[in-house]
Amino acid sequence: MYIDHIKTFLEVASTGSFLAAADSLCVTQSTVSARIKALEDYLNRTLFVRKRSGAELTSGGRLFHPHALTVVRAWERARQAVALPEDLTAIVNLGVQLNHWEHIAAPWLVWMDDNAPDVATKIISEYSDSLMRQVRDGTLELAVLYEPQHCAGVVIEPFVTEKLLMVSTSPRQVEAGQVPGYVFVDWGEAFRTQHSLAFPGTSAHRLTVRLGTVGLEHILRHGGSGYFLEKSVQPLIDEGRLYLIEEAPVFERPLFLVYQQDMEEEGVLQTALCGLWEVLRNPPTLS
Repeated sequence: MYIDHIKTFLEVASTGSFLAAADSLCVTQSTVSARIKALEDYLNRTLFVRKRSGAELTSGGRLFHPHALTVVRAWERARQAVALPEDLTAIVNLGVQLNHWEHIAAPWLVWMDDNAPDVATKIISEYSDSLMRQVRDGTLELAVLYEPQHCAGVVIEPFVTEKLLMVSTSPRQVEAGQVPGYVFVDWGEAFRTQHSLAFPGTSAHRLTVRLGTVGLEHILRHGGSGYFLEKSVQPLIDEGRLYLIEEAPVFERPLFLVYQQDMEEEGVLQTALCGLWEVLRNPPTLS
């Protein structure tokens, strides 16, 4: 089987680098080179031109790319389908950005269990770049993530735009420079840019985390401030445990639905999408 070789081809095409592809696939660069060479020998066509700036697809590589996507996605679906128990009719794999397990992933599982009991569900929670790669490669049919990357065979739809509020465990004003107890939650590249423009001179932070829940738990235990999702902190503001820093700018983070285009008309994907929209409109109560 050349599945691993084709996956390697797709990773090199995506990253534009044999080295970056090796890091992403957790293999050596020589393994990546060997797989690409074997694939080129099998197809009797050069797929990449290696330059000092990276690896670029040849005309043959560009022609092969959509077929490579189809092969990998079909293989992943077949592998999962044959493993299904007889009482289940389909499987859907959902990926959710790490900061949204509580608000999206868990309620969606409840909805699917109530409304599609004959569908097997698998859900993973990772960072957006990893989820995007898995949708592209076919191991995920559907994902909810930040900053999607446009690629062949993938549909991207706006899902919801969220607000990020600066809150503190004690009343305070916006301050210039480094603020004791401030936790920088890395909400992605767009947020980093907006934050730097709003607060120049604060490019380095004493404490940086990528999970909002970790940062929020830290300031609740030890005191401090930071930017967090409005829906996470509003109940705590209402309870008097956190204070909104009203002079601080409010940032927005758009969240997207990303799914495989060739599954767009399939019932199981439509059911999963329906569940996500329902969770957004009316989150079920978790017991």
